[in-house]
Amino acid sequence: MGLVLITGAFGFIGTNLSAWLARRGHRLLALDVVRRSGTPYAAAHTWDELDNLPWDSLGAVVHLAGKAHDTRQAAEPQAYFDVNVGLTRRVFDRYLASRAGAFILFSSVKAVADRVARPPLTEDVEPAPGTPYGQSKLEAETYLRSRPGASGRALYVLRPCMVHGPGNKGNLNLLWSAVRRGMPYPLGAFPCLRSMTAIENLCVVVERLIGGGVAPGTYNVCDDDPVDVVTVVSLMAECLGRRPRVLRVNPRLVRLGAALGDRLHLPLNTERLAKLTEPYVVSNERLRHALGLSHLPVAAEEGLRRTFRSFVEDHRR
Repeated sequence: MGLVLITGAFGFIGTNLSAWLARRGHRLLALDVVRRSGTPYAAAHTWDELDNLPWDSLGAVVHLAGKAHDTRQAAEPQAYFDVNVGLTRRVFDRYLASRAGAFILFSSVKAVADRVARPPLTEDVEPAPGTPYGQSKLEAETYLRSRPGASGRALYVLRPCMVHGPGNKGNLNLLWSAVRRGMPYPLGAFPCLRSMTAIENLCVVVERLIGGGVAPGTYNVCDDDPVDVVTVVSLMAECLGRRPRVLRVNPRLVRLGAALGDRLHLPLNTERLAKLTEPYVVSNERLRHALGLSHLPVAAEEGLRRTFRSFVEDHRR
């Protein structure tokens, strides 16, 4: 079993993935902006050491490093390309010059579409990202496919939906904070289904790709079933031992408030409202077929329960 290099190793996904792989006997190398002690890695490296890594001994490269989507819309557009494309070029070019095994690029469903007009979203949809984040992710994907020498290598592009689990950050945490404080959920008039990804399912997918025998390609990654946001609120309340509080505020008033948030850079803006209310259903059929699975190990609602239980434990510490 060769070494596995994980870039962006100390972020949310990297932390969970490395712990998962280490428990299963994989030897790991970390690459991030800083070194950290007390990690499950055989060694940790910074970006200025990229060329000195034992590339020919790597069984797989998992490229997680990147700039996350900024829902406050405060980031400069070029910053996404500098990081999401620039780092991918550096890592992939060095990979191609080596005898390393699989290369797994973490992209995003937002590299394809910000909204799903005809659900479910599949890998065959013509990409049309509408934000610098999605555009930079798509450009990184394109770079992999365009490089001489890429043909014949074990290349995987993963497009996960929103990933959740211990240490999760982002919109799910904002919703959790409101429910924990006893605030009613005011968007019950926006029924919608959303595809999400339990971190356990993502870890299973990556380990299978590292193990070999899976056809190279581009794969959506999400739980088998989408979940309504009102159900998400109910699961949060369940884990807190409370009854869910759901209001059905007039959608027009909510949209006006979100538009005001755009101007004043408030927590609720039109993009965040869309993330919470617009349906975004994704198909993982191609992935399950490639892995030979009828379903992923963790059901959608159970994965959310595990995430929210971890939130409760974190709050108690």
